Amino acid sequence: MILTVTLNTALDITYRVPSLRPHASHRVSEVTERPGGKGVNVARVLAALGHQVTVTGFAGGVTGRILRERLMRVPNLTDALVPVSGTTRRTIAVVDGLSGGTTQLNEPGPTITPAEWSAFQEVYEDLLAGASAVALCGSLPPGIPVGAYAGLIRTARAAGVPALLDTSGAALRRGVAGRPDILKPNAEELAELTGSHEPLRATQDARRRGAGAVVASLGAEGLLALSPEGRWRATPPAALRGNPTGAGDSAVAGLLSGLVENLPWPDRLTRATALAAATVLSPAAGEFDREAYEELSGRVTISTQVPAA
Repeated sequence: MILTVTLNTALDITYRVPSLRPHASHRVSEVTERPGGKGVNVARVLAALGHQVTVTGFAGGVTGRILRERLMRVPNLTDALVPVSGTTRRTIAVVDGLSGGTTQLNEPGPTITPAEWSAFQEVYEDLLAGASAVALCGSLPPGIPVGAYAGLIRTARAAGVPALLDTSGAALRRGVAGRPDILKPNAEELAELTGSHEPLRATQDARRRGAGAVVASLGAEGLLALSPEGRWRATPPAALRGNPTGAGDSAVAGLLSGLVENLPWPDRLTRATALAAATVLSPAAGEFDREAYEELSGRVTISTQVPAA
């Protein structure tokens, strides 16, 4: 079983409009609603790949109830979310049909009480006993200590479970000190963490800060990976037009599934890159175009660079 942790779950709502214009009214041509939050998106992709996956984190209120009802419909997925008194947030993605761009609006999430945080930690420790890997993903809701991810990574290490961290800001800066097995930032998060906008230098710096391996998402340019085994660049065949929301989460699912299947790094990166690209072609985060994924898997370019020190 693969475990995903989403401390700030969400109900993802995507609006499509013919053309997005500031200070104007819009007629929405299409609406989709999905259970969301980065770790939930990762879990849905893993489940679609055939892996047994368990989702934990927090859920509460009306939106939390809708989220959990939707999760029950996903094959291969087990809901182990911890109930809270607050209301799960919503995220709104507005897709501009003219430009293809997406405008994202993210609510902050419910305030988590000390008792709720303590209850989660007990559930988390129990779930680790049956986990082959864990993904710790997304923002921290109000009330959660900024160093929470570092502590959860250390708990996973004590249980012998490899941990992947995908977050940003202060949670990323503090979390990397927990020494995650894999760190998966995007280019902006990597630059914020290290102060460097040069991807190779920044990945090296991030690894020195404690990560076992660093896999940086470089948007349309693919992935850059640095691990004890070597250094690779994975490049998709072409830039794709679509909704990029959730592409990084699909990349995480590719990396985690490759880890538990003991695939070599180039194969993990090929899968992660193809899944990310196929997600751009899907209408909602946490889903991917399977036909595109299978076709793109054979067209990802992997370049092997100088082995890492």
